[in-house]
Amino acid sequence: MATQNTSRRKFIRNASLGFGTLALSPALVNLALAKPAKKLGIALVGLGYYSSGQLAPALQKTNNCYLAGIVTGTPAKAVDWAKKYNIPEKNIYNYQNFDEIAKNPDIDIVYVVLPVFMHKEYTIRAAKAGKHVICEKPMALNARDCEEIIAACKKANRLLSIGYRLHFEPHTVELMRLGQKQVFGKVTSIDTGNGFTYNGDPNAWRLKKAMAGGGGLMDMGIYSIQGSRYTLGQEPIAVKATQEKTRPDFFKEVDETVYWELKFPGGQKVNGKSSYNHDWGYLKVQAEKGSFQLEPAYGYGGIDGLVNGKPMNYPQIVQQAAQMDDFATCVTRNVQSRVPGEEGLKDMRVVDAIYRSLDSGKWETIG
Repeated sequence: MATQNTSRRKFIRNASLGFGTLALSPALVNLALAKPAKKLGIALVGLGYYSSGQLAPALQKTNNCYLAGIVTGTPAKAVDWAKKYNIPEKNIYNYQNFDEIAKNPDIDIVYVVLPVFMHKEYTIRAAKAGKHVICEKPMALNARDCEEIIAACKKANRLLSIGYRLHFEPHTVELMRLGQKQVFGKVTSIDTGNGFTYNGDPNAWRLKKAMAGGGGLMDMGIYSIQGSRYTLGQEPIAVKATQEKTRPDFFKEVDETVYWELKFPGGQKVNGKSSYNHDWGYLKVQAEKGSFQLEPAYGYGGIDGLVNGKPMNYPQIVQQAAQMDDFATCVTRNVQSRVPGEEGLKDMRVVDAIYRSLDSGKWETIG
């Protein structure tokens, strides 16, 4: 317990310093220290696994926001959620009357937790309804759609954040500091992978290109891309990618396993991979005078890390609670989130370039 408390104090101290281009706001330090005068209401749009298994439970542990409403196309879910979370009928919407949410003062923030192809429509509609928005990742089907989402939110004068929960996770925050501040000298190489063996419904939306935008790269690879970017605090300038498909009958429309090399301005060797057929989840970094890594690196819990072979020993937190509390603080203070829409756009520019590289077999410029 003493080690964990020491780690927590170190984490809070580091958090107050900021970390380069992916800087931490003071809100993270204050999350557990005091409750605001008014909790902000969040409405979850889409009640699939992530909402039911992660976000709704996390909202029972937040300090700055609470589960105020839901949007679902399934009446039975509406009944169950209303009973379980004491949600009044006036705060329950479906996809036909969604825009009526504009008239509801109980709801300050809309969290879009829908299949990727619906992110753009409902994020823009939420902003037009006067609500601040969190959009799950990947942000949209492509970078162009991301740009339209950002423009719409700015036009509506609403804050936009992307669901990058790991920017609030202590081990990940420390890894950002080590890499961006060059604590062990310049980073020379990064190796990262994320994936799982998909044996679900062959007709699921995740396996349909028009609905998901892609396969393992969109779903899992977004974490590996993020990991490389937030380790260095830089943006990649080019990428070359290859892929393999061992189950073409199952992954008819989308990618199964993708490998890529990113070229950064600093010349670091950065390799990434994603898969729907391998159980990966690591981020390994080599610097001039040391090394550090996370494994597991990208899960909802159990994140663990080593610095020069020694355990980080940071506390495990409810990542989604910290993420949503921070955005509520941003809304209250009218300041930009550390993971704004532009963060999602940067990832999708990389994803778009990877798909172009898979088609061309060549290096492709990013951005």
